[in-house]
Amino acid sequence: MTTPDIAARRVLGACAALMIGALTLTACGGSANADNDDKGGQDSKSSAATIEISAKNGSTGASINSTGVKVSDGRLTEVKMTVADSGQAVPGALSGNGGSWKPKEQLERGTKYRISATAKDGDGRSTAADSTFTTVSSSDSFIGTYTPDGGATVGVGMPVSFNFDKAIGDKKAVQSHITVSSSSGQKVVGHWFGTQRLDFRPEEYWKAGSKVTMKIDLDGVEGANGVYGVQKKTVTFTIGHSQVSTVDVNTQTMTVVRDGATIKSVPISAGSSEFTTYNGQMVITEKFEKLRMDSRTVGLANAYDIPDVPHAMRLTQSGTFIHGNYWYNKGNPPFGRQGTSHGCVGLQDVQGGQGDTPSKWFFENSTVGDVVIVKNSPDKTVTPENGLNGWNMAWSEWVAGSAV
Repeated sequence: MTTPDIAARRVLGACAALMIGALTLTACGGSANADNDDKGGQDSKSSAATIEISAKNGSTGASINSTGVKVSDGRLTEVKMTVADSGQAVPGALSGNGGSWKPKEQLERGTKYRISATAKDGDGRSTAADSTFTTVSSSDSFIGTYTPDGGATVGVGMPVSFNFDKAIGDKKAVQSHITVSSSSGQKVVGHWFGTQRLDFRPEEYWKAGSKVTMKIDLDGVEGANGVYGVQKKTVTFTIGHSQVSTVDVNTQTMTVVRDGATIKSVPISAGSSEFTTYNGQMVITEKFEKLRMDSRTVGLANAYDIPDVPHAMRLTQSGTFIHGNYWYNKGNPPFGRQGTSHGCVGLQDVQGGQGDTPSKWFFENSTVGDVVIVKNSPDKTVTPENGLNGWNMAWSEWVAGSAV
């Protein structure tokens, strides 16, 4: 028989045993965490560094300019970018503090790429991220081919001209993301010729020796419904000398004026009475030491096909050049006397373009962007959009063609 005191002592003893066991278990659990901490338990925690790849995994329409990698609360330790289909590496560069990475060159449109990146936080804990994505397609984007190129030195008549590969529906949006400025302080205004060409110029010719800067910020700009720009860059070019040459059809003579002083008078042969030369201000846009000229390309059937026209410089898109002429009548040279060409301005030359000739001199002393003015021709004035010849448009009309 168990007395109440004995029973109570047994219960108390059992409770004490359970409590001691519980305390023992609790103590053993605490020792395990402490041991893990002593053995580097922090490695099991997530890295504080967070990697952000701008082009999300599986996305399409990624930017070809701004795609890159950033990290917060850490440093990037490695970034690899490849063309997904070929495995070709895409070169890139880390920022000085390891906080970002970007490709060294503009990406291609409509191309699938893969980026893998790793980073560490301040405690050395690593994290990784990767993304496979496709850049914006050519059908959903537009680009503008522009002239002049960055770093070029051009004459005072050279406008900035953009030709877009898609029709632009929102001209204001596009034009407002292109700025053209000059170190001369001249006001520069854009003018649209149709929906795919945008030219910029000041009211008067550029100032000789000035610097012109184009800032192109079209990346992501919607130029038409569902069609976005992809270009983002700054381009600077230099205005060289001021050279304006005036062709007087009445006297068949060209007077070359550089920086305000006449440097040469050159006898020429302009267009014949049947094929007259345009009047107006025309800008030299291309130079060729030798060029084939085929009348069929300008709608004159089989009038001529000369494979090696020397010292040819383009004045209009429709085919007006100022060039050397070696096939003239040697017994009755036309230069300084009469017009004999099919609309071009001809200068005396020799086949092959060698020797000391008026044509070679003018070619060597001219640059893209120089101006050639034709006056007193029975023909009309060249239209502003035929070549880079917007100088033939009144300033008020030019400004009216701006979208901003």
